[in-house]
Amino acid sequence: MDEADIKTKLEDLGYNAFFESSRQKLGLGDFSVGRVMVEYRGAYKVRSAKGESLARITGKQMFEALSREDYPAVGDWVALNELNEGQAVIRGVLPRKTCIKKRYGGKNETQETQIIATNVDVAFVVESVGRDYNLNRFERYFSIATAGGIKPAIILNKVDLITKEDLALKIDEIKKRFNDIDFIFTSTITNEGLDELKVYIKKGKTYCFLGSSGVGKSTLINKLLGENIIRTEQISASVNRGKHVTTSREMYFLENGGIVIDNPGMREVGMADSSAGIDKLFDEITILAEKCKFADCTHIQEPGCEVLAALAGGKLDADKYSNYINLKKEAEYYELTKLEKREKDRQFGKFIKKAKEQIKKYKQR
Repeated sequence: MDEADIKTKLEDLGYNAFFESSRQKLGLGDFSVGRVMVEYRGAYKVRSAKGESLARITGKQMFEALSREDYPAVGDWVALNELNEGQAVIRGVLPRKTCIKKRYGGKNETQETQIIATNVDVAFVVESVGRDYNLNRFERYFSIATAGGIKPAIILNKVDLITKEDLALKIDEIKKRFNDIDFIFTSTITNEGLDELKVYIKKGKTYCFLGSSGVGKSTLINKLLGENIIRTEQISASVNRGKHVTTSREMYFLENGGIVIDNPGMREVGMADSSAGIDKLFDEITILAEKCKFADCTHIQEPGCEVLAALAGGKLDADKYSNYINLKKEAEYYELTKLEKREKDRQFGKFIKKAKEQIKKYKQR
């Protein structure tokens, strides 16, 4: 295989000048490169210009790793020694262009973050029209995507379950709250929106599907693949929701050249290093905050707060404000050390209670 063929095959997998420059700077130019498709226990399925192989990292890499983030993740580009019979050794992980991650949930958990996927261009946040539908949850996913340099987009799935009138109301809500976010509404039963989704996905670009269990992420990807590669289960009649089946992250390659990553459903989406993403997502509030009287304004009770003034005057949506406060304080909370977290637990509870009282007051006006 000549260099031109190798370059074309790698570009089809999402490789570009950013990764090639990083490979040369790290002195890994003598190794081939591949992309991590799946992470197993102690091994990785990697695709390179030559095909797929089962790869392992070296003991030196394990020893030098300071945290879980130093290990390869789905979406990563890695430098490889490709051996015979589909075996390979990973010699290094190339710097990530984008990365979407979350904190492990629960107050007693460690400060470790969980990488969801790397080198993603667009994060599809999938919700179904049933019990899962929640505008605040959309914003939570948007925050971790934006913080990682990834463009968020909405897929509203299972629209066959509601009337056209109800769907129109939900679309109006989404447009009002997220006027600058792309969205597609779909049904894997009637195939509504699937052609639009296929057109949206471009060759050589990587798309990550995020959402709660049972919203239909895997079924959507099966539809895009044109075959039932990912195992799914039928909708539960009692709760009108699909059952969680996906247990690991995996990358798939579509016939049109697009690259998609399926993910297990998430019960919680903890903020991880997401302050910048929240500020960008809630740019309307961020702009107002720059005009506050105090530079360290928390936008809860301070005099001269432009955010509270906009809220009181009806210029700022109360639900959007409430979600901003919750996400912002959660992100700041997770940035504290374990000792600081213990000291702040009581204060944090009082803060949230006060914020809710403030919201209730403004909604009653």
